[in-house]
This record gives sequence, structure tokens and C-alpha cells, in this order.
Amino acid sequence: MKTWIKRTLIGLFGASVLFGGLAACSHHRFEHARGPMTEADAAKLRERVIDKVTRELALDEAQKAKLGAVADALKAQRAALLAGTADPRAELQSLVAGTQFDRAKAQALLEAKTGAVRDKSPAVVTALADFYDSLKPEQQQKVREVMARGRRFGWHG
Repeated sequence: MKTWIKRTLIGLFGASVLFGGLAACSHHRFEHARGPMTEADAAKLRERVIDKVTRELALDEAQKAKLGAVADALKAQRAALLAGTADPRAELQSLVAGTQFDRAKAQALLEAKTGAVRDKSPAVVTALADFYDSLKPEQQQKVREVMARGRRFGWHG
């Protein structure tokens, strides 16, 4: 496998783990405490994550900007996945609301979500690759070590 493909996949996986874990944690914290996360809450979380990763990897300003681009690309992809859905849980529950599973609706839902991923993924991969490629070798090694441990930067859980 070519080196740039490996790096892209490692970067994509690392950022997915990082931001996916944060999204899962933020969902629990905000959803149960006071309802869905607001834009202000999401902006605060984004800044905390970027600051944490910046400290852990000792990023310079250019690298920090590239990490911000990763966050923006992931946010755009998430927005595309949730587009047209006020309540994703209710949408899934509607598939089994009748006596038979609504196969047509499930297929349409799957195609819409797959299309959103397909359309937005190139921007996410590019942002992740640009960020990872901007890291110094010792920073890249730290990312690989964190991924090998199966933990997010600085969080133990």
C-alpha cells in the first residue's frame, strides 16, 4: 500500500476516533442535561477539542488551522447526514411503526445518508491528510501511539 494512502487512512481513522468519541461524549452530556447541543455549545466543544489536541501534540499555528479545517469538514459532513431530519430517532422508529418493516423508506434513508457521506468524504479526507501531513514525525508518532492504545488524547475512559 502506498505511503500516502496509509497516512490518509491513519489520519482519517485517528480524527474519526477523536471527533467521534467527542461527539458521543458531548451527546450524552448535553442531550440528557438540557436538550440537544446548541451551536454555541458545539463551538465551545470544538474549541476545547482543538485546544486539547494542540497542547497534546504541541501544534504550531499552521497545524492548528489545519486541525480546524478537519473539524469544519467533519461538521459539514455531520450536517449533511442530518439534513432533512428533525428527529433521527423518530425517523428510524417509523420504519417499524407498522406491521411490516418499511423497506422502501429504509432504502431511501440509506441512499440519502450514503450519498451525504460520499459527497462530503473527499473534503474530510483532504482535510485529514493535510493535517496529518503537516505534523512533524514525532507528532505523527504520538498520533499512532494514541491510536494503538485505543484512547483519545488526554481522556481516560
